[in-house]
Amino acid sequence: MRTIVLATQKGGSGKSTLAMGLAVAAQQAGESVRVLETDPQGTLSYWQSRRGLAEPFVEPVHQPLDLGRRIDALARGGVTLAVIDTSSGINALTRAAIEHADLCLVPARPCVADIVASQPTVKIIRSSGGRFAFVLNQAPHRGQRGAEAASALAQADRDLADVVARPLITLRIDHQDALAAGLGVTEFHSAGKSAHEMRLLWQWVEAQLSEDGCGRSARAAFAESRTTNLSAPATPSSEANLFWDACL
Repeated sequence: MRTIVLATQKGGSGKSTLAMGLAVAAQQAGESVRVLETDPQGTLSYWQSRRGLAEPFVEPVHQPLDLGRRIDALARGGVTLAVIDTSSGINALTRAAIEHADLCLVPARPCVADIVASQPTVKIIRSSGGRFAFVLNQAPHRGQRGAEAASALAQADRDLADVVARPLITLRIDHQDALAAGLGVTEFHSAGKSAHEMRLLWQWVEAQLSEDGCGRSARAAFAESRTTNLSAPATPSSEANLFWDACL
């Protein structure tokens, strides 16, 4: 069984929405999926209540030891993918989830505030030897902000250039409507742009999990980063500065 974790310190980055979307997209692609919710806010439990008995099922987990036991039980039961949604901030349960992850996804809106707020989470993932990728989420419909954010992120830390998931996820109402209906976005409007992006994101994630994707793996980026001074980011270009200023 493979395990992906959605984690970042900042609230409002879209962890739960991505967890729902990826879980359903993976199930539609043939995975046996279970969603573990460690966030007491209960967004995924609400989604499950709207969803009824349709898989993938959501299971709340409240203690770090329970998380490990549940992951082991799911693996024994034939589940092929566990998706773990975490709360904002860093706590023992989130740390435990990161320790069990095959891949951590760090959602961040394409804005400097979210990128900066994600750094404590990235530090914990790196210290655990884990693999990770940023998911640029809730990007505007128009303009080049997503591409500029990815470029500026890479300039801030050269090792991050290969750990930005593709594609970025655009802010559209389909995600909120799918939540309210108890559906994944790929179920809600299967031919829509949001559904297409989510399917492509799952394909990217699956390639990283299989280590068959193009370019360096996130693990290779982590290994190299241990020898890099991360406290001295490169100076952003003037274009990047204009972008970040516009986000504030």
